Amino acid sequence: MGKITAIVGRNASGKTQYVERMRRQIASDSVRYIAFRDSYGASVDGAYYLQLRWNQHDIDHETPTVGELLDHAYQLQGSDSEERRGLRQKLYSLFHIEPLLDKYIISLSSGELRKFQLTRTLFSQPRLLIMDNPFVGLDSDTRAQLRELLQALVAENNLDIILVVSKTDDLPPFLDSVTEMVDGEPLQPCSVSEFASRQEPVAPHVLSEERRQRLLQLPRHTDDYNSSEVVSMRNVSIRYGSRNILRDINWTVKSGEHWAISGQNGAGKSTLLSLVCADNPQSYACDIALFGQQRGSGETIWDIKRHIGYVSPEMHRSYQHNMPAENVVASGLKDTVGLYVRANSEEREQCRWWMDIFGIAHLAERPYLQLSSGEQRLVLLARAFVKDPQLLILDEPLHGLDPWNRRMVKDIIETFCQRAGKTMMMVTHYADELPDNITNSLYLTRQ
Repeated sequence: MGKITAIVGRNASGKTQYVERMRRQIASDSVRYIAFRDSYGASVDGAYYLQLRWNQHDIDHETPTVGELLDHAYQLQGSDSEERRGLRQKLYSLFHIEPLLDKYIISLSSGELRKFQLTRTLFSQPRLLIMDNPFVGLDSDTRAQLRELLQALVAENNLDIILVVSKTDDLPPFLDSVTEMVDGEPLQPCSVSEFASRQEPVAPHVLSEERRQRLLQLPRHTDDYNSSEVVSMRNVSIRYGSRNILRDINWTVKSGEHWAISGQNGAGKSTLLSLVCADNPQSYACDIALFGQQRGSGETIWDIKRHIGYVSPEMHRSYQHNMPAENVVASGLKDTVGLYVRANSEEREQCRWWMDIFGIAHLAERPYLQLSSGEQRLVLLARAFVKDPQLLILDEPLHGLDPWNRRMVKDIIETFCQRAGKTMMMVTHYADELPDNITNSLYLTRQ
């Protein structure tokens, strides 16, 4: 019988480097690793850009479907035995793969992509499976089912599993041991209960009063829209081929409201937000008004984006530019992925100001791709806030953050939203990640 263990620690504590050392030492074909930053595979990643998921006409004929990739992965593993067919059916059932088989891999939502990755990897029936934040991006039902599957795989297949976890609330109670990383070094492995007993609870608020006051005292922009309605959608439907993603959405967001958006993986949450951000080309065929301006009535994408701050799994996936972290933040002022116009001294001061709010000013000159996944997420959050936007759109913003940083970011969101005229939309699969000042909620169901 195999074992399930976990490697935990604060962001930038050295978890990923420790796993890399372990993989080099083992160097075996029987080891499989799924990382949080995994995306679509070499055939697609090089051409990936932020809006590609919604620009179906840019997906060329060589882009594979989920079914094609899974069939290829299944066939690579040898004979079509009854045992292997049973495993495939079990995985397809658990992750609801059947409805995804004819979808282009590039079109998957963040949660659907994670389900695909897990299915493809488990086809290979490795002896050691290392999973980086495996529960991130999955809805609550799928998280519970994945925990059950991991137990079964270990019991039935003599499989060893190592979970690399930032959100320690996700630690399954049945773990054999937990190894905590501190300053790049592993502590002695211990039980889940022992690990839990030595953790100091995160305070109800961790943002300093000085930073909180700095946020509250920011002046209101003189060029903000004065409309009472920030978003208005009337009978909005989004369809790709024969597949309905959104159907007859009627939704009004008023100035100063703070929305929680939830739903199962693949229910269309990110697609809905892509319409607001004008990243989705179908938005111009829909009855949508932003800040009281009807979409397509003359405003440009850049007019819209100037008032919007945005972070999402797609943005994290698409940012493959190894520029200084400060430049990534500065790109939020230009609404680009990558900085193509040099920021002036005033803009750089603005970037440093927000990086200090998020506790990452010391990372300003560090190359972005050399940061930990959690540090990258904080940089992208600073990028979303750097314009002090009128509308803040946060699509699963706390991915990969440890408990202390999650609480800090929640404090920043809550403080930001206390200011007049600040509207916010937030997608998350964890109710405890929502800030305290949510005023409205929207639940989407899969079509």
